[in-house]
Amino acid sequence: MAIVKRNEGKKINSDINVTPMVDVMLVLLIIFMVITPMLQNKVSVDLAKANNPTAMPDADKEDAIVVAVTRDGRIYLGQDQISPVDLSTKVRSKLENKTNKEIFVRADARSHYGAVTTAIDNVRSAGVDTVGLLTEKRQTPQSLAAKK
Repeated sequence: MAIVKRNEGKKINSDINVTPMVDVMLVLLIIFMVITPMLQNKVSVDLAKANNPTAMPDADKEDAIVVAVTRDGRIYLGQDQISPVDLSTKVRSKLENKTNKEIFVRADARSHYGAVTTAIDNVRSAGVDTVGLLTEKRQTPQSLAAKK
């Protein structure tokens, strides 16, 4: 009589199939690439450069009120273009329920001085306590060399 040996262990495949995981990751990557530009809630302006800018982390908050002045003098409150005469009333209505009456101004470096001062004057007439002027840090030759 012979001994019967069972070879069921040789039939087991222990390889991991990563194809479904890669498919899911690629779909997620595409979704994030499409959604990310839509999340930007700022008007595109080329900010003025400063050597020693002060950090203003409150400007990046979701409920921050940001006024943008573009190169051609257009004024935006958030994403909406607004006329300078309506700016004061719109800002006042946005600040009704806030205790911190702070506004941030993003002005293009090549915008006219008069357009920026008009926007700031209209914001100040709405009862704003603090106006923050947003700038970018100027790149020095040492910092450019350190990045390379």
